[in-house]
Amino acid sequence: MSLTVRQLALATLDRQLLLERQRFDVPDAVRRLCALQAQAPASPYLALWNRLRDFAPQDLDAAFSDGSVVKATLMRITLHAVHTEDYAHFHAAMLSSLRGSRLHDRRFTSTGLTPADADALLPHLIGFLAQTRSGAEVEAEIEGRFGEHGRRLWWALRTYAPVHRAPNGGPWSFLPRRNTYSAAPRMTAPVTPEAGVQRLLLAYLRAFGPASARDFARYTLLGRTVITEALGQLDGQVVRVAGPDRNPLFDLPDATVPPEDTPAPPRLLPMWDSTLLAHAIPGRVLPEEYRPLVVRRNGDMLPCLLVEGRVAGVWRAGADGLELTTFHKLTKPSWQALTEEAEKLWLLLADRDPAVYGHYGHWWAKGFPGAETVTVKG
Repeated sequence: MSLTVRQLALATLDRQLLLERQRFDVPDAVRRLCALQAQAPASPYLALWNRLRDFAPQDLDAAFSDGSVVKATLMRITLHAVHTEDYAHFHAAMLSSLRGSRLHDRRFTSTGLTPADADALLPHLIGFLAQTRSGAEVEAEIEGRFGEHGRRLWWALRTYAPVHRAPNGGPWSFLPRRNTYSAAPRMTAPVTPEAGVQRLLLAYLRAFGPASARDFARYTLLGRTVITEALGQLDGQVVRVAGPDRNPLFDLPDATVPPEDTPAPPRLLPMWDSTLLAHAIPGRVLPEEYRPLVVRRNGDMLPCLLVEGRVAGVWRAGADGLELTTFHKLTKPSWQALTEEAEKLWLLLADRDPAVYGHYGHWWAKGFPGAETVTVKG
């Protein structure tokens, strides 16, 4: 029997802990979720608040501080928070893609430096970052060796070198535009790219399956050949299931899918939540007609409202509370449940960062067609 579109959406919500908040400690939750989009410093915190029962932001502060959760450039060449024991595998899986995205970019090639020049600097860079350094300090160190090209060389290296973003304060552990870096711990045995892709694929299916090879490519930006080889090597650990129209999907053998009538509670997702980025367009929980309202032309993905398991609008923080904007009319029970969630989130934000995502407020300037707006304060 083929899975329905609704079942696939519910499977994603279930595995992302969005059908019911669960009790996990923070590092285990991050591992369960594969990775948390961390392009905006607040997003991993708000992602966990949506998913964990009694989540305390201080617990993620502590995880970043003690290194049990690390932040680094990985999938889709963007920042993610991952369990420290997964980092080396995920980095090995993504290394070729990360390296190629920078060393073949005109911003690097125009320097006249070669990929060999960049790679040759890696041992020195890792040694220099044995101590936490600011981005400015690293840039100055590289400029001392390569002159005016040092800035662009560091731009390339910080994407593919085994380095983490180091916590440096602020309400969400990382101050924007004041980045600090440290070297990733050395592995006793190097992880091969093949082993890395396999581990990443299994983690992805655990967090986002059932899914197609195209979905995994969308999540990672890995190539078709690499993914096909990984699926072949995982024969027995990954099984085929039939999706809508009997399209072939992959899943873990012991994975389950919720019944089609499973209720989905409201949620207030952070910017760039992985739930909206883990599958090929048009995705599972974002109606295609709402995509232009949520995903802006420069790639910004606004904080979304989930109602009955589907994106129904956006939210932002303001001086008077959380402003909830829906793209269609909601029932009174839906508004009530959404309001209760917003009141709880406002209390968290009021204590940490009442102006969260304020830099992106300009996207609301022209309004949203057919919208209802309510402001909620705890």
